[in-house]
Amino acid sequence: MLDRRAKGWQKTVAAVISFAIFVSVWQLVTLNPTIHQVMPGPFAVLQKFFLSFAEPIGKNTMLMHMLITLSRWAVGFLAATVLGIALGLAMGWYPKFEYFMRPLFELVRPIPTLAWIPLVILWCGIGEFAKYTLVFIGAFMSIVQNAYHGAKSVDRSIVHAARMLGCNDRQMFFTIVIPASVPAISAGLQIGVASAWSSVVAAELVRSSSGVGWIVVTGQQNNNMTQILVGILVIAVIGLLLALLIRKVEDVLCRWNKRGR
Repeated sequence: MLDRRAKGWQKTVAAVISFAIFVSVWQLVTLNPTIHQVMPGPFAVLQKFFLSFAEPIGKNTMLMHMLITLSRWAVGFLAATVLGIALGLAMGWYPKFEYFMRPLFELVRPIPTLAWIPLVILWCGIGEFAKYTLVFIGAFMSIVQNAYHGAKSVDRSIVHAARMLGCNDRQMFFTIVIPASVPAISAGLQIGVASAWSSVVAAELVRSSSGVGWIVVTGQQNNNMTQILVGILVIAVIGLLLALLIRKVEDVLCRWNKRGR
């Protein structure tokens, strides 16, 4: 217990020192008048960040922009999670379904999310549904891939033992395959969170009237470097918090797996 706490404190101290060094170097670099013209200092960015929660950027304050972007992310990510896990597990457990779906999935999987933007705009317009679709595409592939490998890597000795005890395919799928695939699914969700978050920001950069991506692109249009950096800061912080949240969920879901190590 003491070793674990000591390691936790070491990580915290190291993170604080690393952040302090980064901010210090940033501040020193911006003391140069030429660089300061195109790069504001960290304290100016932080001041603008905190003021944005009271003073609106466009029509909304920062909190509303964050909630709008998070709502877009949540809709697309949740849909990708449900359908991706279902498709991946089905492909990994049912051979006939795998023979039918996997070639198509392997053909589509390498296509980056950005390549889908023109088609999504043509098919879905430039409204909210287009943003949900891009977020869905960004997260879907990694979730399917990891769920598939999770189902394929189920211990066959457990499967054979379950068959000897009289379990049918449906019982094995829900009581053996799904629980055994949770660690792989969690890994896919980790990747999917980052992909979905980058996708929603990209969607807002292309066309939007609100959200943190809109803050960045509007700052570019107005040649407002401070606003651009504030938007980037918000994107980084929310992305980090989402990743930490998924890790906490993974710790809960995979607690049994870690205890057995």
